[in-house]
Amino acid sequence: MDKIRKLNPRKKIALVAHDNKKKDLIDWAEYNKTALARHELFATGTTGKMLEEQLDRPVKKLLSGPLGGDQQIGAMIATGEIEVLIFFWDPMEAQPHDSDVKALLRLAVAWNIPIASDRATADFILTSPLMHEVYEARIPDYTSYLKRRVIQ
Repeated sequence: MDKIRKLNPRKKIALVAHDNKKKDLIDWAEYNKTALARHELFATGTTGKMLEEQLDRPVKKLLSGPLGGDQQIGAMIATGEIEVLIFFWDPMEAQPHDSDVKALLRLAVAWNIPIASDRATADFILTSPLMHEVYEARIPDYTSYLKRRVIQ
């Protein structure tokens, strides 16, 4: 049976962007400054600094993505400390930390949180009525996975 995680109206949003997408994310955040002000913001290193300057409000800054920030956000997703992931990633350029990026996206899906990887999807998520009210997210029950028999 799935578990329920209650998300309050003030969501915990992680904002991440590859280098070639940072300007797009900053522009999007500036455009949505009023809506984002209702939520708690987290970001990886440089992106966090840029957002804080542009939005003139505090952003909880983690490590740079390739230096562990992606993994920090992934851990926060798994523990329920991040409830929405806005990750503008560059589909045209290989990243030295592609495995970290894949792991971050996998965790977001595993823990059933909204993910936007482009501006259009981010707009849809941020303007959804569900962003501004209590939402009961279904968390898959991984009990059978955890109890599986591993053959050595």
